[in-house]
Amino acid sequence: MREVAFIKQNKEKWLSFENAIFNNDFKDPDELASQYIHVINDLAYAQTYYPKSKVIDYLNQLAAKAFQKIYKTKREDTNRILAFWKTEIPLICYQYRRFIYVAFIIFFAFTFIGVISAANDGEFVRSILGDNYVNQTLTNIENGDPVAVYKSGSNWGSFIGITVNNLKVGVMSFILGVFGGVGTIYILFQNCIMLGSFQYFFYEKNVFWESVRGIWIHGSMEIFAIVIEAAAGLLLGASILFPGTHSRFTSFKHGAKTGIKILISTFPFTLSAGFLEGFITRYSNIMPNWLSVGIILITLSAISFYYLIYPFKVYKKTNRRIHLSLSHI
Repeated sequence: MREVAFIKQNKEKWLSFENAIFNNDFKDPDELASQYIHVINDLAYAQTYYPKSKVIDYLNQLAAKAFQKIYKTKREDTNRILAFWKTEIPLICYQYRRFIYVAFIIFFAFTFIGVISAANDGEFVRSILGDNYVNQTLTNIENGDPVAVYKSGSNWGSFIGITVNNLKVGVMSFILGVFGGVGTIYILFQNCIMLGSFQYFFYEKNVFWESVRGIWIHGSMEIFAIVIEAAAGLLLGASILFPGTHSRFTSFKHGAKTGIKILISTFPFTLSAGFLEGFITRYSNIMPNWLSVGIILITLSAISFYYLIYPFKVYKKTNRRIHLSLSHI
């Protein structure tokens, strides 16, 4: 069968199924599971006979979304909160992984711009960070403690203040995605330019390593979380700009709901980063290198695994499980 004929023959069925998925327009999980079988069969057929077709991506996303619905409506004793973190978020991250990738590309590009700008303009760092901050940091460098700024204030005061600020940045990054993603990109731009120029400043003063082993104790999770929050904002923007086969309002509702879930998933990491900054970073100058590097690698590995690797594992595992369960329907 030609691809055009295949699509024409099944298009109405797919759109009906898609509408049921997005609008919760189904009576019971069994009905949904039955339709899911047809989509899986069509996907397998397309992968066999049209391996380079875009219809494969469409059916993959449709199948992934269907599984989320089936999983959520199955009668299980699994704790709902645990299932949210263990299964639902990873599946969402898998389905919308392209937004995460794009957010990282933008992050690295803007950070690089910050580095280049600081390297070519001696006053750029001051224009970004302010004279007071730069002067204070220069004094700290002269005193042999480049990251002393993170030691001011009490442990709990720093933890609460930093965490609230980071949560605010994350929420704003997501909400401003409503402007077609432009607001999200602007928030990311501000933070990346600051990060790039900030790190170059330490490099220029020959204390780059000292800054890394201090700042990135908390920065690994803090910055990574900001990128994920930006991905949620980009998803929100895309749901408005590219509604696909849905009305723009329906697409927006779906994008907002999914984006909020991604945003919420970053909160534990943001809280952890705030705790590390308030209670651990301040002791970085007296830590042995192996300890500070160990903390950085552990925190970076944990959040990287959860958002970049674990979603693939969950998708493969749950996909195998749903195939087994559906085979008995």
